Formats: sequence, C-alpha cells, structure tokens
Amino acid sequence: MKKAARAFAVWRVLREAQRPGTPGVLSRVRAIPRMLRGALRGDYPHLSASKIGMLGLALAYILSPIDLVPEFLAVIGAVDDFGVLLWLLAALLGESGRYLEWERGRSIGRTGYGTAPGSGFGTGPHHRAGLVP
Repeated sequence: MKKAARAFAVWRVLREAQRPGTPGVLSRVRAIPRMLRGALRGDYPHLSASKIGMLGLALAYILSPIDLVPEFLAVIGAVDDFGVLLWLLAALLGESGRYLEWERGRSIGRTGYGTAPGSGFGTGPHHRAGLVP
C-alpha cells in the first residue's frame, strides 16, 4: 500500500509539472543542484540540513549493495529499492518546483515564497505557503 502511495505522489508531481504556469519536469531536474547548493549555503531557507540528510540517506540506500531486504529474494528485494526511489523522486521534484517558485518570487523582490521551513516534502497545495507581500 505504501508503494502505491509513493507512486501516486510521483504521478501527482509529474501532473503538477505539466500544468501551465508551473515549472516543467526538466526545469525541476535542472534546478536540483542549484537548490542543494543554495540550501547548503543558507540562501534557500526551506530545505533544512535534516531534509538534505534524508535525501542523502535515500540515495545511499539505493546505491548501497546492502539492503534491508536482500536482492536475492526476487521481487521483494527490488521493491524496497523502488519504493525509496519513488519517495526520492517525489521529494526532489516537488521541492525543486517549490525552489523554482521561491527563486522566481525572489527575483521580483518577493520573500516568503515556497514552503515554510520544516513543512516536509509534501507536494500538495496544503504544503505551499503562497505569496507573502
């Protein structure tokens, strides 16, 4: 059930990226390194060190030869990696979309655009802080 929820989260982010006026998938992917650099420098306040750590742990889990569920258990062993990958994709694409919105708001002199610090990796509209004049 959790895997289906993760897959739905990725689908929701991809669907959001296709709406007019929102950053597309390619723009979001290209923004990921810039977003991480900005967060590490302290320029982008909406991606905390703990969130970056979670993303790093997810990436390490996917790349690591050591798994919680061994790969030799056929389908089950690969499904856990796939679930983590789905979470990582949804988190990165969702947050990079909010980063692009924040960056756009910052370039025109607005502040407070994007998610509130500590709000998590949600991709739905309830996770957005919106424009703050």
